[in-house]
Amino acid sequence: MATSFRVVLVFAVVCQGWCLDVFSRSNGDCPCEDPALCNVIKTPPRKELFAFWVGGTHWKEYDWSKLTTVVMFGSHYEADLMCYAHSKGVRVTLLGEFPAANLTSVADRSAWVMQQVDRAIQGHMDGINFDIEYPLDASKAKYLTALVDETTKAFHLSIPGSQVTFDVAWSPNCIDGRCYDYKGIADSCDFLFVMSYDEQSQIFGPCIAMANSPYNKTAGGVESYLKLGIPADQLVLGVPWYGYNYNCTSLSTKTNVCHIPHVPFRGVNCSDAAGKQVSYQGIIQLLMQNSTSGRLYNTTYQAPYFNYVDATTGDHHQVWYDNPQSLTTRYKYAQKMKLRGVGMWNADTLDYRDNPTSKKLTKEMWDAIGKFFLP
Repeated sequence: MATSFRVVLVFAVVCQGWCLDVFSRSNGDCPCEDPALCNVIKTPPRKELFAFWVGGTHWKEYDWSKLTTVVMFGSHYEADLMCYAHSKGVRVTLLGEFPAANLTSVADRSAWVMQQVDRAIQGHMDGINFDIEYPLDASKAKYLTALVDETTKAFHLSIPGSQVTFDVAWSPNCIDGRCYDYKGIADSCDFLFVMSYDEQSQIFGPCIAMANSPYNKTAGGVESYLKLGIPADQLVLGVPWYGYNYNCTSLSTKTNVCHIPHVPFRGVNCSDAAGKQVSYQGIIQLLMQNSTSGRLYNTTYQAPYFNYVDATTGDHHQVWYDNPQSLTTRYKYAQKMKLRGVGMWNADTLDYRDNPTSKKLTKEMWDAIGKFFLP
C-alpha cells in the first residue's frame, strides 16, 4: 500500500532523532524498583491469555500465572500494574482509538501514530490494542487498514518486540455496520481479538432475551474469519465475564421466554440495549439472593440464565450470563480450532473480596480458562 509506505518512511526519518530522544528520557524515569522491569517484554509468539483491565483496584488478585497480555483500557494507566505485570513476564499495552472522520487524512494518521508510540515509550508499555467499533462503509475500509498497517510498522520499528492487536466483532459479516477489511487488518497486525460477546446487538428475529455469547453464533463467527484466509493462530477468542439483565414485558412460565422492549440499534428494531450489563460478581449475587427459578441452562446456546422478580416493582427479569461451565465449552472450541488463545472482557468483573465464597467462585473462573491455554 503506497500511502502506508510513505507514512512509515516519514516516521522512520523523524524517528532517527525523535525515538532516541524519547528512549533517553524514558530510561531515566522508570517507576519500578527494579529498572529492568521497564524493559519491553520480547517473548516470541506464544499461546495468548488476553485480559482487559478497566481501572479496578484488585489487579494483583488476577491469576498472573495464566496471563500473557493485559490491556490498560480507556484512559486508565497504572505504573505499579505495569511493573508487576513485567515481573510476571506479561505484556501491558495501550488502548488505541482513532476518529472515523480523520481516517482519510494521511497527516492525521501519521501524527496519531507518533503520539501513540510516544505514549507507549513514556509508559514503558509493550504495544497497542485497537478498539475501533464504529460503522464504516466498505469503500472507506482501506483507510482503517492503512492506519493499522502504519501503526504496526511504527511500533515494531521504534519499540522492537512490541505487539499490535485489533479487536474485531464476533463475525466479519458487517456486524453493526462494521464493514472492515478484516483480512487486510489481520495481515497488518500481530493478531485479532475476536469479541465474541454482545452478539444480540442487532436482533433480527423475535424481541426476546437471549444469550450474550451463544455457542452456535460464536463458532459460526470464528469460522467465517477462518474462511477469509486468516490463520487460526492469528485469532484470540474473546469471551464475556459479564451478562445482561432484561426487564421482561412478558415471561412465559412454561417456556421461560422473556419478551423485551423494542430498543432500536443501527437500523434494527430491538437489541441487547434493552437490557443492562451486569458484572459476573453482580450476577452471582442476584442468582443467590433473588432468583425465583434457580440456575437454568440452554443447551443450544450453551449458556446459563435465571429469572427473578423485582421486589419493589414486581417486574419479571431474566438474566443471561456465562460461568465456568459455559465458558469451558468455548475454551475447548478454541483449543480444537487451534486458535492462538482466549481472553475476557473484562478481568475486573469477578469478586475479589477476601472471603471463602468469593475466593472459590473467582478461582473457578480463572481455573476454567487456564485448563486450555497456558502461556
